[in-house]
Amino acid sequence: MKKLILFLLSAVVLAGCQSKPVTGETVTVAGGSYQNIAPTELNTMLKTKDFVFVNVHIPFAGNITGTDSSIPYDQINASENLSQLPADKSAKIILYCRSGRMSAIAAEQLVALGYTNIWNVAGGMDAWEQAGFDLEK
Repeated sequence: MKKLILFLLSAVVLAGCQSKPVTGETVTVAGGSYQNIAPTELNTMLKTKDFVFVNVHIPFAGNITGTDSSIPYDQINASENLSQLPADKSAKIILYCRSGRMSAIAAEQLVALGYTNIWNVAGGMDAWEQAGFDLEK
């Protein structure tokens, strides 16, 4: 009986430790939508990184660890900058900036260009730091 109780207790604890998939909050814009995510959700996603991670803030103010490239938000749709992004418009791309405003603009521009799997870090690097995470300077 003790073994059964211990087994059931272990199963409950393990089930509680499984991470839930991050879905974010949908933001509808002209041409489609993108997902806003919180810093804690980004932190979870960085553990199994399956996306292109882009800092769009200008001027440079640091990076979140794991950043793949920096593209100015107001130049993200220039051909030389689009070449830094996946050719597959359904590939997952996560954008961030200092406060979340520039990355929201860049997300909207990418959606307008036909990208369908765009994510934005709500609150940007400010929210990332307020959640207790570090930046690379």
